Amino acid sequence: MGIKLGSSGLAEDLGMAGRDELQIVSFNLGEEYGVPIGQVQEIIRIGNITVVPNAPAYMEGVINLRGRVLPVLNLRRKLSLPANGTTKKSRILVIEIKGKLLGTLVDAVSHVLKVPSNSIEEPPEDILDKETDYITGVCKLPKELVILLDLEKLLARENGHEGGPDLQPDAGVDREN
Repeated sequence: MGIKLGSSGLAEDLGMAGRDELQIVSFNLGEEYGVPIGQVQEIIRIGNITVVPNAPAYMEGVINLRGRVLPVLNLRRKLSLPANGTTKKSRILVIEIKGKLLGTLVDAVSHVLKVPSNSIEEPPEDILDKETDYITGVCKLPKELVILLDLEKLLARENGHEGGPDLQPDAGVDREN
Protein backbone atom coordinates (compact mmCIF):
# COMPACT_ATOMS: atom_id res chain seq x y z
CA MET A 1 0.00 0.00 0.00
CA GLY A 2 1.33 3.47 -0.90
CA ILE A 3 1.89 6.31 1.50
CA LYS A 4 -0.93 8.59 2.50
CA LEU A 5 0.24 12.13 1.97
CA GLY A 6 -0.02 14.34 4.98
CA SER A 7 -0.70 11.47 7.39
CA SER A 8 2.80 10.11 7.98
CA GLY A 9 6.29 11.43 8.47
CA LEU A 10 7.28 9.72 5.21
CA ALA A 11 5.51 12.32 3.07
CA GLU A 12 7.34 15.12 4.83
CA ASP A 13 10.67 13.25 4.69
CA LEU A 14 10.33 12.96 0.93
CA GLY A 15 9.10 16.52 0.43
CA MET A 16 5.76 15.21 -0.83
CA ALA A 17 3.33 16.75 1.65
CA GLY A 18 0.30 17.88 -0.33
CA ARG A 19 1.56 16.44 -3.64
CA ASP A 20 0.52 13.42 -5.66
CA GLU A 21 3.95 12.75 -7.17
CA LEU A 22 7.62 13.12 -6.42
CA GLN A 23 10.47 13.91 -8.78
CA ILE A 24 13.56 11.88 -8.04
CA VAL A 25 17.02 11.47 -9.48
CA SER A 26 17.75 7.75 -9.61
CA PHE A 27 21.29 6.43 -9.67
CA ASN A 28 23.04 3.11 -9.58
CA LEU A 29 25.29 1.68 -6.90
CA GLY A 30 24.76 -1.95 -7.89
CA GLU A 31 21.07 -1.39 -7.08
CA GLU A 32 18.91 1.61 -7.88
CA TYR A 33 18.75 4.43 -5.35
CA GLY A 34 17.02 7.77 -5.54
CA VAL A 35 16.91 11.19 -3.94
CA PRO A 36 14.41 14.03 -4.29
CA ILE A 37 15.41 16.22 -7.23
CA GLY A 38 15.35 19.29 -4.99
CA GLN A 39 18.53 18.10 -3.25
CA VAL A 40 20.46 17.77 -6.53
CA GLN A 41 21.97 20.97 -7.89
CA GLU A 42 23.64 19.38 -10.90
CA ILE A 43 25.14 16.18 -12.27
CA ILE A 44 28.70 16.30 -13.56
CA ARG A 45 31.21 13.95 -15.13
CA ILE A 46 34.16 12.88 -13.04
CA GLY A 47 37.22 15.03 -13.60
CA ASN A 48 40.40 15.24 -11.60
CA ILE A 49 39.73 14.37 -7.98
CA THR A 50 42.46 15.42 -5.56
CA VAL A 51 42.94 12.99 -2.67
CA VAL A 52 42.84 14.54 0.80
CA PRO A 53 45.34 12.93 3.21
CA ASN A 54 43.91 11.47 6.44
CA ALA A 55 40.33 12.04 5.28
CA PRO A 56 37.60 9.56 6.25
CA ALA A 57 37.56 6.41 4.10
CA TYR A 58 34.38 7.49 2.27
CA MET A 59 35.95 10.82 1.23
CA GLU A 60 37.00 10.45 -2.39
CA GLY A 61 38.74 13.85 -2.37
CA VAL A 62 38.04 17.36 -3.64
CA ILE A 63 37.38 18.85 -7.06
CA ASN A 64 37.49 22.32 -8.56
CA LEU A 65 33.95 23.17 -9.63
CA ARG A 66 34.09 26.46 -11.50
CA GLY A 67 36.61 27.92 -9.06
CA ARG A 68 35.13 26.40 -5.90
CA VAL A 69 36.70 23.54 -3.97
CA LEU A 70 34.03 20.89 -3.53
CA PRO A 71 34.40 17.78 -1.32
CA VAL A 72 33.43 14.55 -3.05
CA LEU A 73 32.14 11.61 -1.02
CA ASN A 74 32.07 8.08 -2.37
CA LEU A 75 28.47 7.00 -1.75
CA ARG A 76 29.37 3.31 -2.18
CA ARG A 77 31.86 3.57 0.67
CA LYS A 78 29.51 5.64 2.82
CA LEU A 79 26.87 2.90 2.45
CA SER A 80 29.46 0.14 3.09
CA LEU A 81 28.88 -1.37 -0.37
CA PRO A 82 31.58 -3.34 -2.21
CA ALA A 83 34.06 -1.25 -4.21
CA ASN A 84 33.38 -0.90 -7.92
CA GLY A 85 35.94 1.51 -9.45
CA THR A 86 34.90 4.44 -11.61
CA THR A 87 33.82 4.01 -15.23
CA LYS A 88 32.75 6.26 -18.10
CA LYS A 89 29.23 6.14 -16.65
CA SER A 90 30.28 7.27 -13.16
CA ARG A 91 28.99 10.70 -12.16
CA ILE A 92 29.12 13.18 -9.32
CA LEU A 93 25.80 14.42 -7.97
CA VAL A 94 26.30 17.94 -6.64
CA ILE A 95 23.91 18.20 -3.73
CA GLU A 96 22.99 20.86 -1.22
CA ILE A 97 22.66 19.86 2.41
CA LYS A 98 22.16 22.47 5.13
CA GLY A 99 23.31 25.24 2.79
CA LYS A 100 26.53 23.42 1.83
CA LEU A 101 27.43 21.98 -1.55
CA LEU A 102 28.92 18.49 -1.64
CA GLY A 103 29.68 16.03 -4.40
CA THR A 104 28.56 12.41 -4.13
CA LEU A 105 30.19 9.87 -6.42
CA VAL A 106 27.81 7.29 -7.92
CA ASP A 107 28.28 4.48 -10.48
CA ALA A 108 25.80 6.00 -12.95
CA VAL A 109 22.83 8.32 -13.04
CA SER A 110 19.86 6.39 -14.39
CA HIS A 111 16.86 8.71 -14.70
CA VAL A 112 15.03 11.76 -13.54
CA LEU A 113 11.61 10.35 -12.70
CA LYS A 114 8.20 11.61 -11.71
CA VAL A 115 6.74 8.90 -9.52
CA PRO A 116 3.19 8.79 -8.18
CA SER A 117 2.87 8.86 -4.41
CA ASN A 118 1.04 5.54 -4.40
CA SER A 119 4.14 3.82 -5.82
CA ILE A 120 6.19 4.72 -2.73
CA GLU A 121 6.06 2.62 0.40
CA GLU A 122 7.71 2.96 3.74
CA PRO A 123 10.80 0.75 4.05
CA PRO A 124 10.18 -2.67 5.59
CA GLU A 125 10.36 -2.50 9.38
CA ASP A 126 12.82 -5.39 9.39
CA ILE A 127 15.54 -3.23 7.80
CA LEU A 128 14.93 -0.03 9.72
CA ASP A 129 16.93 0.81 12.80
CA LYS A 130 19.02 3.74 13.96
CA GLU A 131 21.77 2.68 11.52
CA THR A 132 19.50 2.71 8.45
CA ASP A 133 17.11 5.57 9.26
CA TYR A 134 18.38 7.36 6.13
CA ILE A 135 16.21 5.01 4.00
CA THR A 136 12.99 6.99 3.60
CA GLY A 137 11.03 4.75 1.27
CA VAL A 138 10.97 2.23 -1.53
CA CYS A 139 9.61 3.24 -4.92
CA LYS A 140 7.97 0.43 -6.88
CA LEU A 141 8.55 0.84 -10.61
CA PRO A 142 7.31 -1.66 -13.21
CA LYS A 143 10.71 -3.34 -13.63
CA GLU A 144 12.62 -2.46 -10.46
CA LEU A 145 12.62 -1.04 -6.97
CA VAL A 146 14.32 2.26 -6.13
CA ILE A 147 15.53 2.76 -2.57
CA LEU A 148 14.90 6.38 -1.55
CA LEU A 149 17.57 8.00 0.58
CA ASP A 150 17.66 10.99 2.91
CA LEU A 151 21.15 12.25 2.13
CA GLU A 152 21.12 14.69 5.04
CA LYS A 153 20.66 11.84 7.53
CA LEU A 154 23.15 9.62 5.72
CA LEU A 155 25.86 12.26 5.48
CA ALA A 156 25.40 13.33 9.10
CA ARG A 157 26.81 9.98 10.18
CA GLU A 158 30.42 9.28 11.04
CA ASN A 159 31.05 5.58 11.50
CA GLY A 160 27.42 5.00 12.40
CA HIS A 161 27.14 7.93 14.81
CA GLU A 162 25.16 11.13 14.36
CA GLY A 163 26.91 14.42 13.84
CA GLY A 164 29.76 13.35 11.60
CA PRO A 165 32.13 15.91 10.13
CA ASP A 166 30.36 16.03 6.77
CA LEU A 167 27.86 18.64 7.91
CA GLN A 168 29.95 20.69 10.30
CA PRO A 169 30.01 24.43 9.53
CA ASP A 170 33.38 24.29 7.74
CA ALA A 171 32.58 21.17 5.69
CA GLY A 172 31.38 21.53 2.13
CA VAL A 173 31.14 24.73 0.15
CA ASP A 174 29.04 27.49 1.63
CA ARG A 175 26.41 28.54 -0.92
CA GLU A 176 26.60 32.18 0.19
CA ASN A 177 30.30 32.64 -0.67
